[in-house]
Amino acid sequence: MLLLGLTGSIATGKSTVSSILSQPPYSLPIIDADVLARKVVEPGTPGYQKILAHFSSTTPDLLLPPSPDRDDSKGAPLNRPALGRRVFGDSEERKKDRGVLNGIVHPAVRMEMYKQLLGCYLKGCWAVVLDVPLLFESGIDVICGTVLVVAVRDPKIQMQRLRERDPHLTEEDAENRVKSQGDVREKARRCEARGEGKGVVVWNDGGKEELKVELHKVMEVLQGKSPRWWAWLLLLCPPLGGLAGVWTYWRNMAINKEWKRGELQAKAKL
Repeated sequence: MLLLGLTGSIATGKSTVSSILSQPPYSLPIIDADVLARKVVEPGTPGYQKILAHFSSTTPDLLLPPSPDRDDSKGAPLNRPALGRRVFGDSEERKKDRGVLNGIVHPAVRMEMYKQLLGCYLKGCWAVVLDVPLLFESGIDVICGTVLVVAVRDPKIQMQRLRERDPHLTEEDAENRVKSQGDVREKARRCEARGEGKGVVVWNDGGKEELKVELHKVMEVLQGKSPRWWAWLLLLCPPLGGLAGVWTYWRNMAINKEWKRGELQAKAKL
């Protein structure tokens, strides 16, 4: 089973690609880290309680106000814009709070992700899309057979799309959210460094139809390298599936080690 790691940055078109891959002719199962991130902090969950314990004293509007149309028996839902303002930004305080929030959410999301991956494996899926905004940063790329980065070459396009999608954001809020997910062009460079078949970049500076054409070319290649019969063979022979997983993990660890070495050498020359 091919684990296709899908990443990018905010407003680059990652969600559009995820939607396309979930529909015919691909019909791939999508494990969306953003959806899981919401699930693991719903009222009553351990993640919800941890967020309240850390942020309630510094974020007075952390919870949504009471509503007669909502069941708040387990607690009021989180006020995500307020929490976002607390953790997005370049100051040391914002970075520290962002680290705390990630430390609460990421382990819970990872556990839910593994549960869903197991379900897809048992169903004999030939491929599964792991839609993770911080794929490299969270280290989930090490389990992916192929990483696909959706990127834009022009940062202005990214900002324009974000402001159009979320008009309530100020220009400063939009810039902070873009910066919090890293430079997508750097992610594209890292993806390409993985090598042919292991990393693919889809540039999305144009329209949706152009994106569909580009994505179709990519998926034809991936389907040829990871056919359905291979997924069924791994299901029928679990030890072989385990070996394939170990090989992918070891290979990706070596790739990441080489990437970090190259980055250190480049910085040393500056």
